[in-house]
Amino acid sequence: MSTLYLSHPAGRAHLTPTGHPEQVARLAAIETALAGPDFSTLIRAEAPLADAGEVLRCHTPQHLEAVRRALPETGKVALDADTFMSPGSWEAALRAIGGAEAAVDAVLGGQAANAFLAMRPPGHHAERDRAMGFCLFGTVSIAAKYALDHHGLSRVAVVDFDVHHGNGTQDLLWNEPRAMFVSSHQMPLYPGTGRAGEVGAHGQIVNLPLVAGSGSAEMRAAWQGGLSRLRDFAPELVLVSAGFDAHRADPLAGLDWDEADFVWITRAICDLADECCAGRVVSCLEGGYDLDALGRSVAAHIAVLMERAR
Repeated sequence: MSTLYLSHPAGRAHLTPTGHPEQVARLAAIETALAGPDFSTLIRAEAPLADAGEVLRCHTPQHLEAVRRALPETGKVALDADTFMSPGSWEAALRAIGGAEAAVDAVLGGQAANAFLAMRPPGHHAERDRAMGFCLFGTVSIAAKYALDHHGLSRVAVVDFDVHHGNGTQDLLWNEPRAMFVSSHQMPLYPGTGRAGEVGAHGQIVNLPLVAGSGSAEMRAAWQGGLSRLRDFAPELVLVSAGFDAHRADPLAGLDWDEADFVWITRAICDLADECCAGRVVSCLEGGYDLDALGRSVAAHIAVLMERAR
């Protein structure tokens, strides 16, 4: 088996205003970084289109309809100061969900050892009834609920190392005892959530806030505790919200990570998955807004997944 890589051209049809950090060029930077021979053994596939009803695994019907109604016929529409939709956004968001669920199917079904989904818009800020932070729907949370309810798993972990707290994932999984959510993030920083005392309805949420300027040592120390909690939880599948905006070159934050840190956290996640669930990891793109750093960091992340898939 090898690593499954899912994407779709629809991800480039979700348009944001000129100068917006969450831009089409992010996917192009990733594709360029993965074009070399080191990535020739990736299983490349197109993300399928999810049925809109999959959104209801986590979001309210009112939210689904609000996003559907906001879809413009031409141009762009702002849902808030940061979050935009264009005519291609609906398909892009549903293919992100469909890709995440297809990755879950492939990894649980033994067709791939692990998987990475490169789609946009990202998802981890979307709350139950609110699009925000560049995100329309909670892609990874929906995939977690899909694994639990469609595949009948008992315990799923969601690991988030994006520099911004996944407030949406926390909101969508707050009352779900079968899902543990562990997040590291810079604090204070948008969206202002993610304090250590935010633990979920069942104590299954673990927040690891990091201060601006902190780097490898602080991140690794924090994650040792988070990983210990995950081992005790013993997940049957690990889902990753893979944001690469903790990189020191990123314009939207102030942590001091580099590619070696993304290698370390990816290996640590894979070690956990090897111990608990036969290496089953599904990783989904979230943030990362310096294009060069994004390409290098995603390549480093996927290289570790491929190494573990051999």
